[in-house]
Amino acid sequence: MKMVLGILNNDDAPAAMQALTKAGFFITKLSTTGGFLRAGNVTILVGVEDEKVQAVIDIIHEHAHSRSQLMPTTSEAGVGFFPTMPVQVRVGGATIFVLDVDQFHKF
Repeated sequence: MKMVLGILNNDDAPAAMQALTKAGFFITKLSTTGGFLRAGNVTILVGVEDEKVQAVIDIIHEHAHSRSQLMPTTSEAGVGFFPTMPVQVRVGGATIFVLDVDQFHKF
């Protein structure tokens, strides 16, 4: 058995969760916050048999898309102060971890 842990952008998570549920997977949703942009994320946990891991990854991949976003830069005031210029960064998509499950108990 495996635990698929997927970290998705807030914008992508609803469609991915709906598709996973429709495909018969049971998910647990956690609200999380990313470190770089401090933006809201959704972390989903899906416990599956080994042979179904790729199906979960494929569904997440289909619904989690990276995109460009402008982010303001910061600079310190003082000598040589220049106005901030926005920087384009890639956001979204998904980060997926697949973990081995040693034991599973359902009460």
